[in-house]
Amino acid sequence: MGIKRRPWALAVAPLALALLATTGCESTGGTEAKPAAVPTTAAPSTPVARVCAKPAAGPAKAPAGAVTVDPAVVGDLAAKTKSSPPHTTFWLRPGKHRLEKDRYAQVIPKEGDRYLGAPGAVLDGGKKNQYAFGGSARDVVIRHLTVQRFVAPPDEGVVNHDSADGWVIEHATVQLNSGAGLMAGADQKVRSSCLRENGQYGMNAYKANGRISGLVVEGNEIVGNNTGDWERRREGCGCTGGIKFWAVDGADIRGNWVHDNRGTGLWADTNNNDFRIENNVLEDNDGAALIYETSYNAVIRKNTIRRNNWVEGRREAKKGDSFPYATVYLSESGGEPRIPARTDKIEIHGNVLENNWSGITLWENADRFCNSPANTSSGDCTLLVKKTNQCAKPAIVTAPLYADCRWKTQRVDIHDNRFVLDKSVVKCTAKCDRMALLANYGTYPDWSPYKGERVAEAITAKQHNRWYDNVYVGPWSFVAKDQSQVLDFGEWQGAPYRQDAGSTLRPRGGG
Repeated sequence: MGIKRRPWALAVAPLALALLATTGCESTGGTEAKPAAVPTTAAPSTPVARVCAKPAAGPAKAPAGAVTVDPAVVGDLAAKTKSSPPHTTFWLRPGKHRLEKDRYAQVIPKEGDRYLGAPGAVLDGGKKNQYAFGGSARDVVIRHLTVQRFVAPPDEGVVNHDSADGWVIEHATVQLNSGAGLMAGADQKVRSSCLRENGQYGMNAYKANGRISGLVVEGNEIVGNNTGDWERRREGCGCTGGIKFWAVDGADIRGNWVHDNRGTGLWADTNNNDFRIENNVLEDNDGAALIYETSYNAVIRKNTIRRNNWVEGRREAKKGDSFPYATVYLSESGGEPRIPARTDKIEIHGNVLENNWSGITLWENADRFCNSPANTSSGDCTLLVKKTNQCAKPAIVTAPLYADCRWKTQRVDIHDNRFVLDKSVVKCTAKCDRMALLANYGTYPDWSPYKGERVAEAITAKQHNRWYDNVYVGPWSFVAKDQSQVLDFGEWQGAPYRQDAGSTLRPRGGG
């Protein structure tokens, strides 16, 4: 967890699509531009999932057979949940509902319970209660309810605090809470909801005892989260995001509007697998729009990604850091056919990236592997090694451990995307124009088999990472092998890197 480099460690409705003809582009560096008919995604006139401004209204009357919950009675929701059988439907009247003042007071649903909010129904923690809904019951449904002002501790969540399986959260507003608005369990569905201005995460997809599978996040507005600015409070913690995913095996993230979060928009960190991230609008996040870190097998397609990473990218540039901090950042992540998924690659295609701080960076830390002190995912190993203690001297220098003890950025295809940069919009002069494929020089620890340029040479030339058939508009530059190698388009396309075959560059702007 965490991507900070150190000296030792260096969606309800789909987006509208259009086919844009791209002709007459010109390249630099002496390489002849090829005419291209590259499918690109048109920016939507309005974002998908504008949920927070116009939330869908819940039932104005109690459904047949529902238990009515009265906001005038403190603790009525928790008490009636406790006294009712499983599979009960609760209808919360309009008004502000409160729990008892005890910090641990919360609603503990039974299997199959359903909570429906009338128009104006709010469950308010009063800045006293830590959790709204907890426990291990499966298949709980929460609809049309606002949950706010709970004070979960760092890394913990307010709704589905214990990461129970099969929960459905729809047309809900989860806002103004400390910690995470939601936690997640297996087969959880979060749809058409507003996750707004929570202190750490909109949702923390983490399950303490096991992996999460079958996660769906669709048509939500995820905005303004990390109000506590936790990356500054715990430097390098890797503990924020509009949504953070840990050890999720199968996720569909589609049709969401992820914007104005204080940090990263979407962050998959540590042994995630089989993600489809599609038809989202990711914009105006302080950090990267998307980080996919020490994870496997994903399709990232048909997203509109704009104006991200201005705050964090500019801050690092002012420090004099030449690392290509990007708006889509793959860190030690790649395709792995031995891990079952709907793809055996990471494929990034059909996206529009417009006026972000830099583009896509593929990075691999040569010092980050199982049992290395430089592994910031402390205690975790790759999904290919069952016994972490095997990754040690002398066994790690032999096959298959030499290959399997490190997360690898490999089998990444980046194609049919449109990259647009106008530096007058981003308000930058340098270091905001990078596309990158690189690693650090391995130095640490002393028993590492990955010292020197081994990993840099592998990620650049041997691990099947390819850019091709893309369209570039603006003054783009390219970084290869290590951060000192800044190339023009012709050098990037030429030997020895041979990237972006079939791609075009119009350096002076235009359509």
